[in-house]
Amino acid sequence: MKNEYLTFIDFIVRSSWHRISRLYNQKAASHHTTMSVGFILMMIEKEGTPSTKLGPKMGMEPTSLSRTIQHMEENGLIRREFNDKDKRKVFIFLTEDGIALRRIVRDSLVDFNTKCQKKLKKKELEAFFKVMQTIDETVEELEHELTKSK
Repeated sequence: MKNEYLTFIDFIVRSSWHRISRLYNQKAASHHTTMSVGFILMMIEKEGTPSTKLGPKMGMEPTSLSRTIQHMEENGLIRREFNDKDKRKVFIFLTEDGIALRRIVRDSLVDFNTKCQKKLKKKELEAFFKVMQTIDETVEELEHELTKSK
């Protein structure tokens, strides 16, 4: 059967995400950055964000996240501030350059999402979010089963 793999939900999600990722990386490259940097910029709150909170939000491995944060700091997009009472706690803040690049990233995200949402009816969008929530819950269940079997 031709295109039989398309019946697998994970193939469709992966294929769509791969295309979105490629699009975002092409846009990011025109600003001399990467999609990962853009997403980190979007995750950093005005009051600062604990570095430990970025990993779970990003779904990145700690070494990859550390390297990206180091690179962002070297490029003047962020600054780190250590907690005076507990030097293990590090808060990350955006610099002026980081704020400027974040605006560009935000505009790209809003543009993509607006274009997608204009093509969908409200019920279709609600169904999509429900499907994605179910996929996420299923992955969580399967991950839990894996950890239990070890």
